[in-house]
Amino acid sequence: IEAAKADTERPSFITVHTQIGYGCPAKQGKASAHGEPLGEENLQAAKENLGWTSEPFTVSDEVYADYAAKAAKGQEAEDQWNAMFAEWREKFPAAAALHDKFYDKDAVKAVLKDESFWAPAEKPTASRALSGNIINKLKDIVPSLMGGSADLAPSNKTEMKDEEFFSKESRSGRNMHFGVRELAMGAIGNGMALHGGVTAYVATFFVFSDYIKPMMRLAALMKLPVTYVLTHDSIGVGEDGPTHEPIEQLAMLRSLPNMQVFRPADAVETAAGWYTALADTDSPTALVLTRQNLDIVPSSREGALKGGYVIADAAKEVPDGIIIATGSEVGISIAAKEILAQEGKDVRVVSMPCMELFEQQSDEYKEQVLPKAVRARVAVEAGSDFGWGRYIGLDGAAVCMKGFGASAPAATLFKKFGFTKENVADTMRGLLQ
Repeated sequence: IEAAKADTERPSFITVHTQIGYGCPAKQGKASAHGEPLGEENLQAAKENLGWTSEPFTVSDEVYADYAAKAAKGQEAEDQWNAMFAEWREKFPAAAALHDKFYDKDAVKAVLKDESFWAPAEKPTASRALSGNIINKLKDIVPSLMGGSADLAPSNKTEMKDEEFFSKESRSGRNMHFGVRELAMGAIGNGMALHGGVTAYVATFFVFSDYIKPMMRLAALMKLPVTYVLTHDSIGVGEDGPTHEPIEQLAMLRSLPNMQVFRPADAVETAAGWYTALADTDSPTALVLTRQNLDIVPSSREGALKGGYVIADAAKEVPDGIIIATGSEVGISIAAKEILAQEGKDVRVVSMPCMELFEQQSDEYKEQVLPKAVRARVAVEAGSDFGWGRYIGLDGAAVCMKGFGASAPAATLFKKFGFTKENVADTMRGLLQ
């Protein structure tokens, strides 16, 4: 190790030769040492072979003494560090204040009173672009924000303007070039979150979340608040074709415990997604964002922060039916409601940007949004219908993808696969007959 450190011009590779089950004569070097319990006889043989004479479930005085010496040495080092840190805080109060802000987990709460953060879009805009605008607002509010993309920053809209890229020459850079290596990027994001002092986000196309999945699973398991910016979220990717059009990925991520999956319908819901991601310190969050422009919809900050809410209500206290949609399909669903209204059919539209947040709400709130008495329900989402059963039940229907996409402009594909106001209205009409 010392020789490797001494060579500052080349990388070093150190091979460590090990043998599985070392010390157990009957199992050493065999796969069974890993896949099966040793058993009492083999365990006793291994202890004798290794010179271990203590009784089971006991720790010898020698081991206690060794650990006590290590603890004393560690305490001395910690005391020295704490004294140095206290002296540093006194000498450099401005830097100390910035340090505290880096570690302030509540810093993002300042945006709750910042109306500009929650401003609706002035024209139809893709949620990836809306997210990019929000990142550049957040960078001045949350100085610890740091992240980047797997070589897709211009497409993911994840670059912080007027900030350098982190490198050997620029250790203060807040943007990161992760390279085309989503799995490693996810691992690096986890490491940043575990280290602390930085608020990590990583980004790629949504279909490539398959590559990050093992690291996302670990982040969820370890309760690491990493944010995943996943753009090009559906068949709306268009000409890139079915290899780049995510179908099953929403269901995959929603099935992951302790993962928040946020698919916003407009600027306000995108802001809610980012706020949720940075305010929750115990869960990773996936922000699933469009390439195509989104309709202007009557969204609600308070509703979006609850994961699901009534975005366009029926005139009746108990609606004839309910359309539940996410992302780019919310605007289509509201337009379908208007078609049905002309026929005397009074339906409610629910925007469901985050199922996980909605499930955290009270039973009373969930009943207000999705009353059990209304059985005619249609889910509308340009992805797999897997997982929508809990909301549409046995009597409902889903306007979702049944197979892979195709290569064509987004508008052509949405029409081909039924993501139109006419088809959504027709699907609800079928339930109300």
